[in-house]
Amino acid sequence: MSALSEEGFVRFEADETKALLGPAATAAWASFADSWNDLPLDGFMADGGRYRRRRFAAFSASPQAVERKPHQPHWQSRDYNPLNGGVQRWFEPVTDAIADHPVTQGVVRAGLSLFHPITSLAPAAWHVELHQFRIEARAGEEGQPTPEGAHRDGVDWVIVMLVDRQNVDSGVTDIFSPDGASLGSFTLTAPGDAVFLDDHRVLHGVTPIRPLDPAQPAVRDVLVVTYRREEVG
Repeated sequence: MSALSEEGFVRFEADETKALLGPAATAAWASFADSWNDLPLDGFMADGGRYRRRRFAAFSASPQAVERKPHQPHWQSRDYNPLNGGVQRWFEPVTDAIADHPVTQGVVRAGLSLFHPITSLAPAAWHVELHQFRIEARAGEEGQPTPEGAHRDGVDWVIVMLVDRQNVDSGVTDIFSPDGASLGSFTLTAPGDAVFLDDHRVLHGVTPIRPLDPAQPAVRDVLVVTYRREEVG
């Protein structure tokens, strides 16, 4: 993928993403999206915010196999996440049904198909982390998809895919070079819209969301999948 190699990111429209995932994933999309209605509150928000819900899972992934790992904490250095980093965050696990779901498996394999061939000295297996996120907002209470601001995740590659967006104003994705120069700005609006990122080369962030209709809540559901070289030993 030349754009990913040359620019450090590539954006896919929903129909392009679903073509990557295959017909089985497309046919099963409704049950995948419905699982976002069962996400527990993220209890590790250092800003005290109650606008984020999530589940988490880790996998070992290679072109030959994708295998779920035992449940484990999510950890980021404060260098990458000054708000919530530096602690082990034990989130509720992604359900087995969603870990094995055709959409989940399709996304993980789509990332492998794009990232693995263009990675110098690609590992035999990648450590893949999968996050289901729901960001909520109400009148007078913004929801922050990236409360840490524009950031890198401290991995090699990142996928962000929109699953649903209801009554949302804003939520603009911004891409920056390490020196702060803007490389792109767009809004993921249709279920399946996605961006694939080289985490070494670009930073990403999303503006806070607000409800279009103040009388109703705003909801933004995304799947985030990260890939980093498998640690040895």
